[in-house]
Amino acid sequence: MTAFAFSTVAHILSEPGITKHLGALIAERFPGTHRPFIVTDAGFLRTGLLDLPRLSLEQEDMAAAVFSGVVADPPEAVVLEAVDAARRHEADLVIGFGGGSSMDVAKLVAVLADSRQAIGDIYGIGKVSGKRLPLVQVPTTAGTGSEVTNIAIVTTGATTKTGVVAPRLYADLAVLDAALTLGLPPMVTAATGIDAMVHAIEAYTSKHKKNPLSDALAREALRLLSRNLIRACEQGDNLEVRQAMLLGACLAGQAFSNAPVAAVHALAYPIGGIFHVPHGLSNSLVLPHVLRFNLPQAADLYAELAGVVVPHASGSEEVRAEALIVAMQQIGKMTGIETTLQQVGIGEADLDRLADDAMLQTRLLGNNPRELTRADARAIYAAAL
Repeated sequence: MTAFAFSTVAHILSEPGITKHLGALIAERFPGTHRPFIVTDAGFLRTGLLDLPRLSLEQEDMAAAVFSGVVADPPEAVVLEAVDAARRHEADLVIGFGGGSSMDVAKLVAVLADSRQAIGDIYGIGKVSGKRLPLVQVPTTAGTGSEVTNIAIVTTGATTKTGVVAPRLYADLAVLDAALTLGLPPMVTAATGIDAMVHAIEAYTSKHKKNPLSDALAREALRLLSRNLIRACEQGDNLEVRQAMLLGACLAGQAFSNAPVAAVHALAYPIGGIFHVPHGLSNSLVLPHVLRFNLPQAADLYAELAGVVVPHASGSEEVRAEALIVAMQQIGKMTGIETTLQQVGIGEADLDRLADDAMLQTRLLGNNPRELTRADARAIYAAAL
């Protein structure tokens, strides 16, 4: 058996409604906490869903501060603003409440607020040093899996994104409470859910660091997500379905944090960066076309995953692998999200720029089961038009 290493968060708590008791949880698990710092976005703050968790913190004599300035694809300036706010608050614990952007900013606040390192010093892999503040992550979408990953993405230019990857970005506690996701619109539910499925598929087929634990997590994530995504879109108030989606996204996050994602994400990043398409939707738009490109090298693995997503599929490896691709296309169509690049304002004239930007994602492309050239990238975008 091939040697491997596997890392994840120390504790995961999955229970609908549990964030109503967040204060007691933190008091028990992080004794001596007095000044928690909550990182979220303005949209989630407006929902009122943060009111009960904040009240529970106050009931435990904790003076919580809230930073709600996170935006999608957070730029470096927003991260630094949050770090400054945490320092002024003299925070002794950080709580991320939201989607991937809020949880990514929370990670960076936790490592920078009590550190002498500058943000520019930690870009890359394994460059975070020193201690960090205790970190709790509470996802409010079932998609990114950021609550259990050691990665944070920052927008560092007009369209460029830079990653921070380090063991210290793993949270101390991830809390999965589906009650926080009941109000998600169907389109957001669909895009984030497909994003999570992409995480599982790419982790299972990653050229590097694929291992038995990540495989098991990816398969169970796909089982939960494929059986519940359409229901979550159609029955948004179904707590059991929403909790299954949260758990599926979490397991997929654990999988790809250890067996990293590849060309789907590499081609999705320019779509999001240049055209401001949400990350989950960007992944969904190129997914079937990247899967079809990878078939010569990954048909056996796709056939195995077809047994999870479309268990009735039969025939040769190639036929079952094709069934997985068709199933993922059908899921996109059934949810009603956009399925072509033209639907999000991208035309033939944009393909060269997209291909150029995609080829800059060398960290991700190196994980793809099949080597991908610029010509391949442009052809995939063309197929997605």
